[in-house]
Amino acid sequence: MKNIKYLMFLGIMFYSCSDGDNDTTEKQNQSPSIVSTLTHPSDNLLCITNVLDFKWEASIDADGDPISYLLEISEDPQFSTLNKSLSVAATNTTVTLDKGIAYYWRVKAIDSKNLSSDYSSVFQFYTEGPGGVNYLPFSPELIAPKTKNTVEEDKINLFWKGEDVDGDLLAYDVYFGTENPPIHKISNRQSENFLEVNLDTNTTYYWKVNIVDKKGGMSFGQVWNFTTK
Repeated sequence: MKNIKYLMFLGIMFYSCSDGDNDTTEKQNQSPSIVSTLTHPSDNLLCITNVLDFKWEASIDADGDPISYLLEISEDPQFSTLNKSLSVAATNTTVTLDKGIAYYWRVKAIDSKNLSSDYSSVFQFYTEGPGGVNYLPFSPELIAPKTKNTVEEDKINLFWKGEDVDGDLLAYDVYFGTENPPIHKISNRQSENFLEVNLDTNTTYYWKVNIVDKKGGMSFGQVWNFTTK
């Protein structure tokens, strides 16, 4: 009988310890919020200098962790290569860049636990160039269909957006096909920023747009793709 009582006592003690452990939960650390506003340089800005003050809205960390920011600047809108990559403690910094160049910039927040937010939106700008310079158009911006999307129609309109800080009239060369990259130019120097194309089912299509301004300056677009059902 004594042995049974002793075993029952050990079982109660073990259950109590286990139950207490289950009640203990570790608080999950949260990532800082995305930088929602880029203040300067503003989007599509033609700067009057190549020494620029970059400013953005502060991120918020729900855990109260200290926050730093990663500022990235690139001549490539996809940021595959970087001209500048800076860790900044404040929400502003000054950067010297080359003159007469189209740049793109973005920011993300990183807390002291090394958790990071998503990147902010991307802004584009031109630095000051020598007198009389023609600024190339910015690379085209995809509108629709979004890259890697799936569509069910047998024809669709390709849409994009072009920007030029000189205010030049823009023309577009459109490449489209099943090759990657597309090699067939299906429209030459058109003025509209859309083009209808016919589609086959169960096919992946690739397309890109090059922009030409009235002075002959050209910017090359990236390759986008989508798939049909």
